[in-house]
Formats: sequence, C-alpha cells, structure tokens
Amino acid sequence: MSAHPYDHGHTVAGWTGFGIATAGAAAVGAGICAGSAALVAGGLGTGAVSLLVTWALHLAGWGKPPGRRPREQWGWRVRDLGARAGHPGCLGCRLAGRGVRRTARAGGDPGAVAAAREAAPAAAAADSAG
Repeated sequence: MSAHPYDHGHTVAGWTGFGIATAGAAAVGAGICAGSAALVAGGLGTGAVSLLVTWALHLAGWGKPPGRRPREQWGWRVRDLGARAGHPGCLGCRLAGRGVRRTARAGGDPGAVAAAREAAPAAAAADSAG
C-alpha cells in the first residue's frame, strides 16, 4: 500500500529508458577508464538511443506523466489511453505534434481547428480552378 496519493509515472517507457541509459553510462565510464574514445562515443550513442526509445514508448501509450489518476491506472504495466491525444504540458507530446500544440496553432480554439480542416479542401479546389 502506498503512503502517497499520486502515481509518479513509473512506467514501461521509464524503466526501459533507464535500463538502456544505465548501459550507456557504464560504457562511457568504462571508456574513460580504458582511455577508449570509441567506447565513450558508443556509450553516448547508447544514451541518445535511450531517449528515442523512451519517447517512442511514451507516444505508444507506455509512458504516463506523473500526477493524479485513478488508482486502477497506477500499475506500471497499464497503458495510458490518453497518449494518442497528447498530455497537457508534455514536451514529448508537443514535439510529436500531439495535444495542446494543435489547438495553439488555431488560436487556442479547438473549433477553429475543425473549421480549418474543413476549409482546406475547398481552398485547394478554388486554387486549382483559378
């Protein structure tokens, strides 16, 4: 039983990224001790891969932002069903073009996004006709 009322986002994405990053950090450390620039570069590359893997898993629904959510969604193997729409305030979701960024382009009005989508085919037809 947990003593805190929050789920801190311990997820498949987080643990997988942590494991890969730990291997990369170990390679960097071994490369420094051995004086091997190739091992240091490989470890740094592994660190970059850990970021990309974590981001991809987060976008696939295996990563959740910390915060309040129902207790049945606290398990680290529970997929986040809201990942497809994007998490509010999430840099990774904004970089992928999900969530708040879509409505920000249309001046913060979600209705304007739908109106712009509907108007786009009509504008393209008018351009090709004229």
